[in-house]
Amino acid sequence: MITQPLVLMGTTRAWHLPQTALGLERKDALASLWMSDKNSIRLPLQKYARCWPYHFAMKPFYHMAPQVWNERATYIMIGLWKKWVRERMASKSPKHNIVHSVVGFASEMFDAADKTGALKVLDCPNSHPTSYYGFWQRECDLWCPGERVPIPWWMFSRMNRELERADMIVVQSLFCRESMIWNGVPEHKIFVNPMGVDTSVFLPRSEVPDKPQFISVGTICLRKGHQYLFRAFEKVRRRLPGAELICVGNYKRDFRMERPRWEGTFTHIPTLTHPELASLLRGCTAFVFPSQEEGIARAQIEALASGLPVIGTHEGGATTLIRDGEEGFIVRGRDPDHIAHAMIRIASDSGENMRMGNNAYMKGGFGNSWQDYSDRLVEEYRKRLNS
Repeated sequence: MITQPLVLMGTTRAWHLPQTALGLERKDALASLWMSDKNSIRLPLQKYARCWPYHFAMKPFYHMAPQVWNERATYIMIGLWKKWVRERMASKSPKHNIVHSVVGFASEMFDAADKTGALKVLDCPNSHPTSYYGFWQRECDLWCPGERVPIPWWMFSRMNRELERADMIVVQSLFCRESMIWNGVPEHKIFVNPMGVDTSVFLPRSEVPDKPQFISVGTICLRKGHQYLFRAFEKVRRRLPGAELICVGNYKRDFRMERPRWEGTFTHIPTLTHPELASLLRGCTAFVFPSQEEGIARAQIEALASGLPVIGTHEGGATTLIRDGEEGFIVRGRDPDHIAHAMIRIASDSGENMRMGNNAYMKGGFGNSWQDYSDRLVEEYRKRLNS
């Protein structure tokens, strides 16, 4: 008898679980989605529960606090989430045979799953906690001495315990898979599933712009490698004086020592809506993302879906979908010369740029909607439930 997956999903903040849950709902595989953010995807009300205590406690930090306090509060307030989940699992849990949660926020759902025999699935947006911490702290030590990774140690410990307990671990990239294996996670637990994309919004560009215009999307911080990107672009401008670099995202605290040197050398856009970002991507030459540690980054997939060649790193997840010289270029993320060489090369031949962009769309956009992402999950759930 083939068992149909019925998934209870839970996380404090949204991450990519709402899009995943909607895809599962269309496959009759969703029991419910539990989180503190609003139901922006309009799931049926009976399939959605909101953690109001956590939301109300966090609300002032969403709107009035600096970014660093918003991040710290995410972990300070976790006790409200834990209590709410325990109570719901005990009294209001819908019928399910799988629990699926983001790493660090799964323990209480796993406790209940241990009693019922439900499959325990852990969603890991980043690499193994040991690699996640180590790669990020290295950059802090180099570029902002005294700065510490803002995620508390006890959260990394909690992540490690959840990885040990999980039956299935979903990662976004080959690098994240490697990091799990390096740190002792059994290979059979790991399922690589790169992020999907909203293919109704992110559409492929029709031409390569005359002016070299590079774009990077993500919080401006040391982990994402902006300290190397800006040094690389400084070199690019010597060869291509009219080139422009656009960075979309707010600054993180760990970039405070680097920030004064680079402000004014690039076009900074703190935030954009998804339609605004999609429009901007279609007018660019290439997406540049020298991240030092990443799952795969949603913006990287959105760039591929927009038909942009991507200049990225193995540690940033790029090698999962990008072949060097085919969908873009794979670079050494801590080597500004290597990054600059790739940027100059990709901007110097419009025909080659367009070829790579078409390949990029076929890898990241064509057949990679959020429904495709969810379909891949459902197939893997089914295999594991019936094995």
